Amino acid sequence: MDRKRTQAKFTKVMSSACDPAQFRITRSIRAVSFDVGGTLIDPWPSVGHIYADVARKHGIRDVSPEELTRRFTQAWSARRKFEYTRQDWAEIVDKTFDGLTPEPPSRTFFDELWARFDHPDAWQIYEDVLPTINALASHGLKLAIISNWDERLRPLLDRLGLSRHFDQIIISIEVGAHKPDRKIFELAAARLELAPSTILHVGDSPEEDFTGARAAGFQSLLLARSSSVQAQPHVIRRLSEICEILGCSY
Repeated sequence: MDRKRTQAKFTKVMSSACDPAQFRITRSIRAVSFDVGGTLIDPWPSVGHIYADVARKHGIRDVSPEELTRRFTQAWSARRKFEYTRQDWAEIVDKTFDGLTPEPPSRTFFDELWARFDHPDAWQIYEDVLPTINALASHGLKLAIISNWDERLRPLLDRLGLSRHFDQIIISIEVGAHKPDRKIFELAAARLELAPSTILHVGDSPEEDFTGARAAGFQSLLLARSSSVQAQPHVIRRLSEICEILGCSY
């Protein structure tokens, strides 16, 4: 998504909120929950590089990783009623390669792409993740994951060595609810055995993470790792800022 659209989306979310004073993060926090994609991990070196690598093996050589990343971002931004099923992902991939292949990837190399993203070498853990979650855990806080993802996430987190750091892992495909649906947040609170107001949720989506969590009674912060979103009281650039806000050592 381009810079102007990202900023416009966040501005719309913030302008629809009631009293900005309600956004103060309190010291009653007893747990921190995290989104996954764009928050804890990201495709490596990029979605486009992985798509291009697999496509190249099937004779598609005249498209750059950068162009495929642009096309994927466009297809992802235009998605509707995305349930994180294999079929949903096949449609995204087909839209990404529209006009570039003789046949849609869903009929040719989609299965290979699906398997590729199942491997840890297709992902990078952001460098601020482990120091932050270790600091939060040392501060006595429970940790959770609340993610819109498919059935590949839980084994992927195991392979990346991340699962062991979290008390609860809530995945949309497993529970039948997707952020920003308050049901997935309420389920996370129930499994953590905590009141929603004592949980801080952090993610990179204005609607799914920031607003969705707030609507479910959580406190929340929006993670914007790039400068495409202007500084706001509840925008953080790096996860270590959580520790600064909650007063724990990083």
